[in-house]
Amino acid sequence: MAGIPPAKYNPCEMISERLAKIEATLRSSSTIPEATRQELLELVAGLKAEVVPLCESHGATAHEIAGNAEAAVHASVRREEHPEQAAQAVEGLAASVRQFEASHPRLVEIVDQLALTLSNLGI
Repeated sequence: MAGIPPAKYNPCEMISERLAKIEATLRSSSTIPEATRQELLELVAGLKAEVVPLCESHGATAHEIAGNAEAAVHASVRREEHPEQAAQAVEGLAASVRQFEASHPRLVEIVDQLALTLSNLGI
């Protein structure tokens, strides 16, 4: 259609959408105890608060962090089917933020806690 500009790729919007999918997965999972679900939802909210602003300066890395978080949550929810995938996904999530330890310590703290909580789902 003439006159309508093509849709513009917005990586920050995509990150927000990906984090919303994570929240939906956590809310709908019957395998996560309620207290753990609430803790994970709070951590994802904190992750969103850290990653979305990071997108402006480090778009590709912020997108990678959100993708690793999504993979870790999905794999952890389905841990019984493939426990080794869950462990690898959680390790990938933690590794994705190491470069930000000095500049974004809160981001690293949130991701570390998220990774620990997801790992503990398998206990």
